[in-house]
Amino acid sequence: MSATRLLVLGVVRGYGRTHGYRIGTDLLSWGAGDWANVKWGSIYHALRTLTAAGSLVDHLDVPGRTDYEITERGEAEFRSLLREAVRRPHSRPDQLGAALTMLPALSRDEAVRLLRERLAALEEIRDKAQGRLDEQAERPHWSELFGLWRDTAEGGIAWTAGLIGRLESGAYAMGGEPGSPGRPGSWPSLKE
Repeated sequence: MSATRLLVLGVVRGYGRTHGYRIGTDLLSWGAGDWANVKWGSIYHALRTLTAAGSLVDHLDVPGRTDYEITERGEAEFRSLLREAVRRPHSRPDQLGAALTMLPALSRDEAVRLLRERLAALEEIRDKAQGRLDEQAERPHWSELFGLWRDTAEGGIAWTAGLIGRLESGAYAMGGEPGSPGRPGSWPSLKE
């Protein structure tokens, strides 16, 4: 999965209709260049690819500027990418980072359900790493690798459980709730 793809679809979806420069300035102002390796070239590549695949439609109403709008296919892809990024732990943090920026697109119940799936997967990773750690009598230096995996999973477990608790306590306006920024075209304060 590409974090850039999820982010580009999410920003276009958030505005309802916007242009590449706005998408890029937003993503880079969020620091996505650091945590998701987003670059101008990857943003425009994603826009071209998503348009060719029918996930976005382009509008050439303003000379010299292309505006993009998400299609039904793009909405389905956005939701699929978002759900996958929330539920499945990855070794790279970019997918989760992208998902967190778009989390309000999910209902509170769905976000908690997906995070519980993530929690179970992290517990499985932790337990598997501990099992491998216990087997390293012949190559004791490998214990560092499995210890890293175990401790990384432990950190993920603690963070995920905390987010589940915050969501269950009513933190953040989520999809379908008043004030949620997760509805398509719901970013009016950011529109030009």
